[in-house]
Amino acid sequence: MPSASTKAAATSTVADTRLTPGSPGYRRMSFALFAAGLAAFALLYSTQALLPAISAEFGATASAASWTVSAATGALALLVLPMSALSERFGRRTMMTASLAVAVVVGLLVPFAPNLEWLIALRAVQGAALAGLPASAMAFLAEEVRPKALIAAIGLFVAGNSIGGMSGRIVTGWAAQLWGWRAGLLAVGLMAVACAVVFRLLLPKARHFTPGSLNPKALATTVRTHLADPLLMRLYAIGALFMTVFGAVYTVIGYRLVEAPFSLPQGVVGSIFLVYLVGTVSSAAAGKLVGRLGRRGALYLAVGTTAAGLLLSLADSLAAVLLGLVLITAGFFAGHAVASSSVSRTAKTGRAQASALYQSAYYIGSSVGGTLGAIAFHAGGWAGTVLLGLVAVLGVVSITLYGSHSARVAARAEAGRLRVRTAH
Repeated sequence: MPSASTKAAATSTVADTRLTPGSPGYRRMSFALFAAGLAAFALLYSTQALLPAISAEFGATASAASWTVSAATGALALLVLPMSALSERFGRRTMMTASLAVAVVVGLLVPFAPNLEWLIALRAVQGAALAGLPASAMAFLAEEVRPKALIAAIGLFVAGNSIGGMSGRIVTGWAAQLWGWRAGLLAVGLMAVACAVVFRLLLPKARHFTPGSLNPKALATTVRTHLADPLLMRLYAIGALFMTVFGAVYTVIGYRLVEAPFSLPQGVVGSIFLVYLVGTVSSAAAGKLVGRLGRRGALYLAVGTTAAGLLLSLADSLAAVLLGLVLITAGFFAGHAVASSSVSRTAKTGRAQASALYQSAYYIGSSVGGTLGAIAFHAGGWAGTVLLGLVAVLGVVSITLYGSHSARVAARAEAGRLRVRTAH
């Protein structure tokens, strides 16, 4: 029978095989998941920059056209948990590959939707297909990457999301200006095909995945455990609120910029999404922010940056609006990277389900933000959308303050228990 020291050595050896920055496997994994994130976000939000053109062709209001985005994110939110359960049985790599493949095929069909109803339906199917990617990717990273490198690795995945969101909107914007919005969607579909091929070729095999059984009762127990964890619930709420702001702003911004006093053409509106590059930088830097400011300090900085951007965007100056979008984007991606990586580190078991619950809350925030943002814009113009964003930001602040207070109370209680034990 192996001794305790032999077991410890074996555990250490297993731990040492996890990927670290600088190793060839880490680089391949990073490029693969970067490509997957790029394709996923390009597809998921492919209609967002085209909403004014879609409204014009189908005679739809901003809130009706916004469902081409909300249907995709809503379907993803509903199915991300069941898909994560399948990844526990069939593997993260298999689930991510299948998810991306189906989403790409649907992406090639979306440009040929005959009416708004069919477009919304196909987008819902596409979002459902993509549900297998985000939670599986987070769980894959948590299992295959050493803990000290986890935030940086997740930051790179989120960076791929930001570049995907940016490039998808830019490609659709310029293609739509030249050949129409359907050509824009087809261009994104073809770009996603290339990314899916890169992903499959580069992603290394999982070495630390242990298959589980599809046990609904066990899944329900795991989910209840996560939902009973106060810290995880706060992180889920923070992700949802951050995404409410982001979904509202980027669903509506196209409508604002094509109207007076800006009156920008579709291609230029699509190019506005170059500000996503800021999100790439801020998400990749999230690990350093946490190291210097702590998790809550990094969240406060992200919240303050987002709020400043919202207020600045109220000005009727294109430069001010652009700077506001830069701040909103930087704050959002930093906050998202901190919250999502904290979920992976907090959950000790059922990491895929913990990540899936976060992703579900996150994309519910996107759906709610997109729809409510469009309604607020219809009711009160851009100021209405900004007000909605500020309310969501206030929610993040309140939750973070409550978390800080709860941590102080718990620390005092623990100190009291230690004094009692010492006295006895």
